[in-house]
Amino acid sequence: MIRLLSIFLLAFLFSSSFSQTMETQKIPIMNKRYFTEEDFNKKYGKEMVSAITVYQDMTKSGFEENALATFDFDFTSDTKEKLDSLAKFLTDNYGFKLKSPEKENDLWIVEGDAIELPYTEDNLMFWALDLYCKGYEFDCRLNGYGALTDPKNLTCLNLENQTEDSFHKKGIDALNKRDFGAAIIYFTTALKLDPQNKTTLLARGYCKDEIHTWKAARKDYDKALEIDPNYVDALLIRATNKDDAGEHKEALKDYDKVIQLEPENDLAYFNRGNTKFSLGDKKGACEDWTKAKALGSPYAQDRLAAECK
Repeated sequence: MIRLLSIFLLAFLFSSSFSQTMETQKIPIMNKRYFTEEDFNKKYGKEMVSAITVYQDMTKSGFEENALATFDFDFTSDTKEKLDSLAKFLTDNYGFKLKSPEKENDLWIVEGDAIELPYTEDNLMFWALDLYCKGYEFDCRLNGYGALTDPKNLTCLNLENQTEDSFHKKGIDALNKRDFGAAIIYFTTALKLDPQNKTTLLARGYCKDEIHTWKAARKDYDKALEIDPNYVDALLIRATNKDDAGEHKEALKDYDKVIQLEPENDLAYFNRGNTKFSLGDKKGACEDWTKAKALGSPYAQDRLAAECK
């Protein structure tokens, strides 16, 4: 429960920081999963390797870094309804074009085409991992994908007369639609134009966290804090990243600094209470949740009622 609360609070932090709103996507609840959590975790690393292999094969065929490309892809599941839900989400939020699911033996399959984006090895890896994670959310499995772009007729990304702000805004739009793969690509492009933009680094790190690449996310948070050591949003999100990695003592240091900088930050007190609880410091946790409640935290009372009787 603590992890879920932390993720929600991070989403709230970003929506407030960027003056954006995130629409709630209704995801079907599965009583019996086709793509199990065990399978998802077991094959996650293989998906990373597969993306790198696909990109290397593309370069051998003449593809150039940051050239624009489109990909086709397909997902499978055990029911048509799950694929219909996934297809609607990808159409509405990613701008993808999908065909109607078809039955193949005992399974269902849906095929589609993605939008055109500039690709590097990292860009493709994050794009593919996002699709892998989205498939899991809808209990569908990403089967594969391939570039539709002719390597002999490439168009490379042209940044002349482009601004960091325009790509940052595209990234925020994609983030709010939970299209984390495209968001990472847009933020990465924005950082080519302004490598010192702490807000873009933070946003890209958040997207990487959402597709479970926490080490890559941490690097973005660290870089943002190198630029501005007192960047409260980055300290808060990095602390949650550390908590999720089991680095609770290190997370405390970030929360402590936030409270030093902003003594009335209810989110810092609430999350620090969760961290202290994870470390076995129930007394300290209850004190922090009490303080968070006094400062207006809407979540502290539930923790106090459950753990501080």
